[in-house]
Amino acid sequence: MFTGIVQGKARLLSVQQSPGLYRYEFEFPQLPEDLKAGDSISINGACLTVTGYEGNRARFDLMAPTLAITTLGRLSEGDQVNYEPAARFGDQIGGHAVSGHIHTQATLAERVISENNLELRLAVPEPFRKYLFDKGYIAVAGASLTISSLWEDGFCVSLIPETRKLTIFEDLQPGDPVNLEIDTQTQTIVDSLERILPTYLARRGPES
Repeated sequence: MFTGIVQGKARLLSVQQSPGLYRYEFEFPQLPEDLKAGDSISINGACLTVTGYEGNRARFDLMAPTLAITTLGRLSEGDQVNYEPAARFGDQIGGHAVSGHIHTQATLAERVISENNLELRLAVPEPFRKYLFDKGYIAVAGASLTISSLWEDGFCVSLIPETRKLTIFEDLQPGDPVNLEIDTQTQTIVDSLERILPTYLARRGPES
């Protein structure tokens, strides 16, 4: 599990490609002192398993399903990504509980810059829009954000200067895709209501 509080930006150092598998090595500003192979790190919101490490470098294997649903297969050497080591028991949850399992990709439709704020307008595939609620939680490229408003094709988020400094969002341009994880509690409630309500209404029958 992750908190959605991005720790900073890591840089992709090398890519090895083979059928159905990419091997990535990233350089991080810092890694946990007790890091070991098998630990999890969120890379742009996707939970990846450390397969090896040395100093501030760590390696990961990405399988075909991860490459298919996330933006990670689009990365090139030198690209930067958001990262967060897995949360530990007793850690403060500053954002919201994030699983690191990506549901879909959103596309940046527009960015609006003001003096102390950057607003991103993101378009979301239609099947996932039912999970979007004003002031609800959403994880964008691993960052726990609050939806500031909705629009017909998706949602908007507003970023403070600290978030802009620590994440890749400052460099996003219209048309760029980002990984999206729906809040688990929201998804559970919406899916449960969709499943239960038709049965409940059918049992009640037409109102007299």
